[in-house]
Amino acid sequence: MGPAIKGVLVWLVLAAGALVMITPFVVMLFMSLKTPAEVATTSALAWPMHPSLDNFRTVLSNPNASFPMFLKNTAFISIMSTIGVMITSSMVAYAFARIQFRGRDRLFMVLISTMMLPTIVTMIPTYIFFKYLHWIDTFYPLIVPAFLGGGAYNIFLLRQFFMGLPKELDEAAFLDGAGHATIFWKIVMPLSGPALATVGVFTFIFNWRDFMGPLIYLNDPNKQTLEVGLNTYRTLTNQQWELIMAGSVLVMLPLVVIFLFSQRYVVKGVVMSGFK
Repeated sequence: MGPAIKGVLVWLVLAAGALVMITPFVVMLFMSLKTPAEVATTSALAWPMHPSLDNFRTVLSNPNASFPMFLKNTAFISIMSTIGVMITSSMVAYAFARIQFRGRDRLFMVLISTMMLPTIVTMIPTYIFFKYLHWIDTFYPLIVPAFLGGGAYNIFLLRQFFMGLPKELDEAAFLDGAGHATIFWKIVMPLSGPALATVGVFTFIFNWRDFMGPLIYLNDPNKQTLEVGLNTYRTLTNQQWELIMAGSVLVMLPLVVIFLFSQRYVVKGVVMSGFK
């Protein structure tokens, strides 16, 4: 595949991703700026006749559903999980890509096969295990697993990228007396920016939008995340769509910003992982 064709494909992916991401956000933004009467009488795609931020003030000032508290909890879980996944998945991927050991390929196939295991199958055993550790109603079940490997998909993506790096880099480092730890931190990691950015963005978005995990493990209302809190707020507002859309905009706004600034690096990381 030539550079020109690859560049066109990258730009097509960028444009399609932007369209899919931005269109729902724009619709929600339009509805969040409308009055209740406008929501009931106009199209969702129509620009509000009298735009107002009153819906956002109402959402942020509701004492029964504190969005600033939801934001703090969600940001803490998402950032810590992203850090854990990026560190541990890159370590495991480096071992599979650059270190020769007995049974490496078979072990990697077992790891990849776990991607076909539905989450619903492991949900109850995992809950019982965390209950045994007395981690229910804490952030530990949502953060600690991220520091235990990083997930099969992330390991696969980083392994493909690491395998594309020249082996001569390792050989030169070994001749200078460097070990695998030095090669990993000082050679491989600095060269893996696009792949790490891809893993980081995917992980952050997944944890930011995670609904089932916080719903299962967190019982304290003060520990709710944005997705669970938005669902709680929906029941409190009695289907007032302008307020629900304002809350949804607050939930999606950080993701839209991250998407716009990181999309190029994400696509570059996926392309470089797939084409050597």
